[in-house]
Amino acid sequence: MKPHDYNEKIAAADVYGIAERTPLDTARLLSTRLGNQVLLKREDLQPIFSFKLRGAVNKLNQLPEAMLAKGVICSSAGNHAQGVALAAREKGVKAVIVMPITTPSIKVEAVRMLGGEAILHGDNYDAAFAHAKELEQQRGLTFVHPFDDPDVIAGQGTIGKELLEQCATPPDAVFIPIGGGGLISGIASWLKAHSPTTKIIGVEPEDSAGMKASLAAGHPVTLAHVGIFADGVAVRRVGDETFRLCQQLIDEIVTVDTDQICAAVQDIYEDTRSIVEPAGALAVAGLKQYLAAHGDRDKTFVAINCGANVNFDRLRHIAERAALGEQREMLMAVEIPEQPGSFRRFCSALGKRSVTEFNYRYSDATQARVFVGVELRRGNEERREVIASMEKLGYPVVDMSDNEMAKVHVRHMVGGRSPGLDDERLFRFEFPERPGALAAFLNAVGERWNISLFHYRNHGSDYGRILTGIQVAAEDAEELEEHLSALGYAHWDESDNPAYRMFLN
Repeated sequence: MKPHDYNEKIAAADVYGIAERTPLDTARLLSTRLGNQVLLKREDLQPIFSFKLRGAVNKLNQLPEAMLAKGVICSSAGNHAQGVALAAREKGVKAVIVMPITTPSIKVEAVRMLGGEAILHGDNYDAAFAHAKELEQQRGLTFVHPFDDPDVIAGQGTIGKELLEQCATPPDAVFIPIGGGGLISGIASWLKAHSPTTKIIGVEPEDSAGMKASLAAGHPVTLAHVGIFADGVAVRRVGDETFRLCQQLIDEIVTVDTDQICAAVQDIYEDTRSIVEPAGALAVAGLKQYLAAHGDRDKTFVAINCGANVNFDRLRHIAERAALGEQREMLMAVEIPEQPGSFRRFCSALGKRSVTEFNYRYSDATQARVFVGVELRRGNEERREVIASMEKLGYPVVDMSDNEMAKVHVRHMVGGRSPGLDDERLFRFEFPERPGALAAFLNAVGERWNISLFHYRNHGSDYGRILTGIQVAAEDAEELEEHLSALGYAHWDESDNPAYRMFLN
């Protein structure tokens, strides 16, 4: 099937008995910040919170009654599964869904709530696909491919038809997530026929860039490994038909990392108050990456918000990484002298920048190594300034902002027991969180006693929380308590806490 033949299929696709015509919303905050009009195609507002419903509905609409009567089967990381399950339920058709065992539980439960038979099999989409094809033969079901099927592609292409109808003038570019390639193939087929000047820009995660690798090779390639953070696009091999279409229709592919995806989730939330899944934020992340490289101004760009099926517990990770992705935070390891008052002097050297994280554990009597997060207002330019100023003041610095192990693991592991450390007492503090609060705390504690442990992380709440170890001789304990009480900060002595005894003391 030639690309232009898809126009007829898209025009004839009747998906609206179940799927909805989604709004094309202006992202006002993003538009102002980026100096261009940014429009969000809100596929996250579909009944299953994903565009996948369109392709599933169109495919089932094309199947003969005899095939529908036997039932359908599909393999999916979640969103296509829900689309097939809902489309099948509305038609009174049995649906069997094979999903990787890594699929977020919110998507598995959604399939079951829609009446689908959910079968978890394999660690990735490809394993689920192979098992679904086996069951197709065993049970006499009809397989509904998530992306490499002309009817599914045409169903997704209705998005392109809609957004052109919704735009006052054709957009300069449309940014589209790529997994297997069905979404971008459908949209691009319509746009290139009806708005040939509109650029089609695909967006993939750096660790799942199957279409980019395939286009570079000149044929579909199978990736050895795909990252599953953006599980909605975690596909090792793109489709044959989608590859053919992408070869002819798309103008460019942009890749983004996990931190950039997390930052885009936050961008979309701040403009819409909706939380999309990582794959759903790919287009915005790619748009920002593209503009950073090209510097376009006063143009109109559309980003496809393709889905919002995200596990609630994943939000913790997204929130933590968003500041790094937006270059609003840097992480660094710094050596400072191991002596009373050194923390306070170090914080003073940072100036008026807010400290977002401060992790430290006593290791020896000469040098202290601290893991520090610092808020940035001017991105990488300010990041370089901070490092230069620290080194100028004699503090050895290692930038950890791009160190994946440090960001995921080490920041949570700074600590442990410290052999040979005498007279340590552990205190927990709470104080009103505001700019400069950490420096004010350290100034109040003063330089009389040595700090042997320190853990602080700004979580965006009203109150800051600090866990700190202070070396104090037994004869000075009462004086320390009087001093801490006079500070006015709520505090608790945790020296007898079993967690401290087991892991830190």
